[in-house]
Amino acid sequence: MESNFVDYVKILCRSGKGGRGSMHLKHVKYNPNGGPDGGDGGRGGSIILRGNHNYWTLLHLKYERHIFAEHGGNGGKDKCHGTDGHDVYIDVPCGTVCYNAETGKYVCDITYDGQEIVLLKGGRGGLGNFQFRSATNQAPRYAQPGEPMQEMTVILELKLLADVGLVGFPNAGKSTLVSALSNARPKIANYPFTTMEPSLGIVGYRDGKSFVMADIPGIIEGAAEGRGLGLRFLRHIERNSLLLFMVPGDTDDISREYQILLDELRRFNPELLDKHRVLAVTKCDLLDEELIDLLRPTLPDDLPVVFISAVTGMGLDTLKDVLWGELNSESNKLQTLLSEDTLVHRDKDMSTFADELADEGEDEDIEYVDVDDIDDLEDLEEE
Repeated sequence: MESNFVDYVKILCRSGKGGRGSMHLKHVKYNPNGGPDGGDGGRGGSIILRGNHNYWTLLHLKYERHIFAEHGGNGGKDKCHGTDGHDVYIDVPCGTVCYNAETGKYVCDITYDGQEIVLLKGGRGGLGNFQFRSATNQAPRYAQPGEPMQEMTVILELKLLADVGLVGFPNAGKSTLVSALSNARPKIANYPFTTMEPSLGIVGYRDGKSFVMADIPGIIEGAAEGRGLGLRFLRHIERNSLLLFMVPGDTDDISREYQILLDELRRFNPELLDKHRVLAVTKCDLLDEELIDLLRPTLPDDLPVVFISAVTGMGLDTLKDVLWGELNSESNKLQTLLSEDTLVHRDKDMSTFADELADEGEDEDIEYVDVDDIDDLEDLEEE
């Protein structure tokens, strides 16, 4: 079944060319020497990116292979101005980054609703011969052509904007947590890679406050090299203010799995390690208090650790308190401001990524792991 979550598209965009100016000399019976009266050409339409909070994927652009703006109209006699070409607005969800598909270089990004960025400016209309009249040149017989159109093939890449991003192996309980804390209803099942596309949930807090949590599909060891779901969803973590690492409590070595996840983020983008992190030990309804006390000394001491169970509700209020405190800490706000430019990978070379954007927009180069015979996470890591 085709997925409704589309997070990148490739589109050929072209602005409109300016209309040419008119070269016309007025000659009527009541004014046989009326002089030049050629009007100016109209400007061409521009291509404009616009943020729209009503969209959360790029699905509506999946089959928009070409977007062309209208050309400007030519000038006419009697100083008639040519019609201006209509601008074309490309509505995209907040968090969309635009790259030049030919060079792979960053162009712009849309971060808030209503934000407008002119991607390609329409050509200016040419001046008619009326504009060139002078005391020494009273009958100019020339006019300007309009400016040419601009053309660029762009890659639009969506990176989900969320306050908290969930990071964990498949079956770590991420979707269950999102469904327990918010009204989001992601697919939940007891097998790896149940979640095949990200989802957002709004988590309610005290006094009407809330924050956004993003359920990111599971990461496996080697994801930074393309294993499992590969790089497909790792980039969505870049725009999250806070990372919540989730490791099941029945795991043999919680610290080791946490380090594997951390290493995958480091290999994908080292700047992700500068983000604030919280570790949630999930499925703690399977553990008793004595075992939890034994686990505490073995866990990393450089970040907050919370023991939770999304099924029974154990520790969920404490988790929300910790997340809210981290999100609103001065150091986290400062880090968000300092990393504003780097979060979108403005220097990332997208030229190699452009090959993946085939005519059908499918992930041709992504290596998927066959999970039909996977019984547990250790088998998944060995594949």
